[in-house]
Amino acid sequence: MSPAQPVPPRPDADAPAPPPAGPSPVLAEVVRSGFVEGVHRGSVVVLEADGSVAWSLGDPDRPVFPRSANKPMQAAAILHAGLDLAGERLALAAASHSGEPFHLELAERMLTEFGLSADALQCPPDLPLDPVEAEQYLASGQVRRPLTMNCSGKHAACARNGWPLDSYLDPAHPLQLLVRETVEAAAGEPVAALGTDGCGAPLMALTLPGLARAFAAFVRAQPGTPERRVADAMRAHPEYVAGTRRPDTWLMRALPGALSKMGAEAVQAVALPDGRALAFKVDDGATRALGPVLARLLERLGYAGETATRIGSAPLMGGAVRVGEIRAAF
Repeated sequence: MSPAQPVPPRPDADAPAPPPAGPSPVLAEVVRSGFVEGVHRGSVVVLEADGSVAWSLGDPDRPVFPRSANKPMQAAAILHAGLDLAGERLALAAASHSGEPFHLELAERMLTEFGLSADALQCPPDLPLDPVEAEQYLASGQVRRPLTMNCSGKHAACARNGWPLDSYLDPAHPLQLLVRETVEAAAGEPVAALGTDGCGAPLMALTLPGLARAFAAFVRAQPGTPERRVADAMRAHPEYVAGTRRPDTWLMRALPGALSKMGAEAVQAVALPDGRALAFKVDDGATRALGPVLARLLERLGYAGETATRIGSAPLMGGAVRVGEIRAAF
């Protein structure tokens, strides 16, 4: 990833918040054989249905890179740009897919429908994101490909809109300018910094309240708008947003109306069926803490149950025996 490039704030915007003065609170503990051998710190925000802050931990106003949690906004920008996607195709455009066969087949089909080949993709070659799929993929003799990279659905959509294909990842490209406008409108705040995501696309920093507001705005948007179309497609086809073995899929399946998307470096955003929304970031980027922290938040917000338990399960093994777990600490 290239270094972050600070973006001058707009005249009417506050400057990005400074780094926190002290360490963030512990969100999760790593417990082995009854001994806490490590912790994961971070920040959390929960918004009421009216958008006000219900409660928070740490420093949620410090901007973070949402990574792939920004993908719903990127997909909405593609619709604003005039590309007409729907159903599974639109869900895949907002996805960090697992690289399961149905993901790869649809990404390739989208390119074919646009009159393009996988050569048009500017995401890097990669293995399937899901470890089970990656093992099967390698065992079959396959090699890393851009199509297999978890962002290929988004890139397939970005690469087809009548604008220059060879520069669609340039921050000054018309599509990326529209992405920024869409992100800022949904979040209700200016982008705090620009960087480059792992897939090569421009990356836009937000505060955690801004990220949570964006997810809430998508589910509250009027039917037929690009934002609502993205939210509806993701919720109707969550297996295309993530995969069959992923928490985002489990949550959107179990809670009709919820919108959920994780991002690399341990970022998570969720809009709940009752209108509330949450976002959190684990400081050290350990995605193994995502499930336990998300499950605890769901429980605290009244959504305890089988799905929360499944999401929160993060066992630690000693040989072939479970000897501990990663557990929420708040």
